[in-house]
Amino acid sequence: MATPRPSTPPRKAPSASAQAKSPLTPEQVRRMEINRLRAKDLREQRERGEGESAGAGQKRNYTTYAKDSPTSNRDATRPLDSIQMPRSTLGKYIEYDFSKMTDTKGGFLTAEDDPHNKAMRVEEKDMKPAQMTQKDWERQQLLKSLRNQRAGPFEPGISAMQDENTKRCRECGVLEIDWKWSDIFDIAVCNACKEKYPEKYSLLTKTEVKDDYLLTEPELRDESLLPHLERPNPHKSNWHNMYLFLRCQVEEYAFSDKRWGSAEALDAEFERRQADSKRRKESKFKSKLADLKKRTKVEAYQRARKGGGQQFGDDLSDGKHVHDFGRAADNPETGMPIKKCVVCGLEVEELEL
Repeated sequence: MATPRPSTPPRKAPSASAQAKSPLTPEQVRRMEINRLRAKDLREQRERGEGESAGAGQKRNYTTYAKDSPTSNRDATRPLDSIQMPRSTLGKYIEYDFSKMTDTKGGFLTAEDDPHNKAMRVEEKDMKPAQMTQKDWERQQLLKSLRNQRAGPFEPGISAMQDENTKRCRECGVLEIDWKWSDIFDIAVCNACKEKYPEKYSLLTKTEVKDDYLLTEPELRDESLLPHLERPNPHKSNWHNMYLFLRCQVEEYAFSDKRWGSAEALDAEFERRQADSKRRKESKFKSKLADLKKRTKVEAYQRARKGGGQQFGDDLSDGKHVHDFGRAADNPETGMPIKKCVVCGLEVEELEL
């Protein structure tokens, strides 16, 4: 007779006391833990005496833990009684005093927490200070821009007492010159003449000066030869600043005896470089073409030997033309031997194996 298989006994029904018992809330759990630490601390104090501090390797008690807890104005766990202003007339509505609230920075570390950390420092030259209003910040930026451009209230005054040191426009002779150009390029010219004579006073980028006047990088970096105006790059803000050069100064230096001597000499040098560049490109193209032909012939010859098929120029007896090549001769341009068909004039290079 087979014994019955063991089965799992049924689950016991919970008692009435267990059903009536509700789970503990987080606040109750917290109070229980605090009371436990408090009782443990009192027992340890009775054992070793009042005032004895914990030695090395021992755990901190509740009193030490409570005393060493950090106090900070950014502590988000502190009670909100100081910033809450209850209104009895409005029921449960609570109004907060934002002047007493502290920005906790979302829990992230800032430069105030670690002022010696360079990674947390932010360049504040283009940022509005926290204690400054937006209107004052815009006014400060405007004054900074006018000061850099020497315009508005920062423009040098025009005196009625004129002497030999008074700067005038080199084209029309007016006194209202561009002082920024006078400081950087040492040229006295007004804004109207700059627009009137663009062939003299237009600004050139570093790339244009290199390509059009064939000047080198060391010459452009020497401010004693060619002063430049530095401006932010308009394409991307994180790129290097642009170097702008004055056209008349660039032409004066490029056409002088220190560089090319004249405009005709510059044009001749430009044409020579263009011809050299074209010659190098053609030579490179011919070299690659010759290498391609050589590899193609080698591959065709190897396939023909492996397959035993017909080769190029063989008579297939189907009415097609049969090439009759003469003696091979060296090509003066590539230096490779070529053969020419005496009937149709087809030229092929001879492969030397």
